[in-house]
Amino acid sequence: MNFKAVRSSGAGGQHVNKVATKIELSFVVQNSNGLTQQEKNRILLKLGNRLTKEHVLLLQCDESRSQHKNKELVIKRLLELLENAIKIPKKRRKTRPKRSAIEKRIASKKRNAQKKANRAKPSWD
Repeated sequence: MNFKAVRSSGAGGQHVNKVATKIELSFVVQNSNGLTQQEKNRILLKLGNRLTKEHVLLLQCDESRSQHKNKELVIKRLLELLENAIKIPKKRRKTRPKRSAIEKRIASKKRNAQKKANRAKPSWD
């Protein structure tokens, strides 16, 4: 994980021109010692569109005027991204609606149909 401080763009007047507050973080997935090979593969699969050709994840933050605050924020973002990429979703179990739920739905449909039928103009036949 490498950090680089860069001058931020946007509003801020003279402060922006003098101080490097924007933080750019580069995280090489393959070189990480804290992840298993299975987790690395999962991250490469899930975050493939956010990685460079060398499998480097690049993040940047210039929300705050403080370099330290931006560093905290970019680390927090990295951890969230990795956590969500590693998470294995639960398998969906097929379920069927209960009979009472089906009956309630049909009764509701009949009520609505009757309500709309009552709105129609009466026929003279």
